[in-house]
Amino acid sequence: MQPVCGVDEAGRGPLAGPVVAAAVVLCDGGIEGLNDSKKLSARRRATLEAEIRARCRFGIGEASPAEIDAINILQATMLAMTRAVEALGLRPGLVLVDGNRLPQWGWNARAIVGGDAIEPCISAASILAKEHRDRLMAAAARLHPHYGWERNKGYPTADHMAALREHGPTPLHRRSFAPVAQLGLF
Repeated sequence: MQPVCGVDEAGRGPLAGPVVAAAVVLCDGGIEGLNDSKKLSARRRATLEAEIRARCRFGIGEASPAEIDAINILQATMLAMTRAVEALGLRPGLVLVDGNRLPQWGWNARAIVGGDAIEPCISAASILAKEHRDRLMAAAARLHPHYGWERNKGYPTADHMAALREHGPTPLHRRSFAPVAQLGLF
C-alpha cells in the first residue's frame, strides 16, 4: 500500500524570503499533539519538529523570492509543494494538501480547507514548513539586520516597512509584492 502524505506551506504573505512547503508521511503510531503550527507555542512546535524529523519520512521544498516574482506567489507555492513531495523519495498513494487548490501533478491528491488542524499528516507538514522557514529568516536577519526578520519573519510590520523605506529592498525581498514595488527603489 502506498503511503499517504500531508503537505502544507509557510510564507505566502511575507514581503521577504522564500515560500516553503513540507510533505510528511507519518510514522507508525503517529505523533501525539499535532495541530496547525499557528495554534502551537514556539516551544511545542520545536519539540514536535524534532520528533517528526526523527521518526517520519519528510521532504522540504522551497521557491525563492526570484521565483515568486517570476511566476507569482500561488504558482511558487505550488512549485514548493511539488518539490517537497518529490523530496520524499517515494511515490505517495494519496497527497492531502492544506487549502482549496492543488498543484498540477501526477499524484492522487485532495485539497482540504483547514486540513492543518484536522489531518495529522498535514499538521506535521505545517510544523516542518513553519520551523524551516523561521530558521531561514533568522539566518537572513543576521545578514540583513535592519529589517527585524528574526521577529517578523518577513511580514510587513511597521518596523519592517520603515526599514524597507530607509534601506531599500534586499535580494530576499519580493519585488512583485505591492508594498515593495510601490517604493520604486529598484
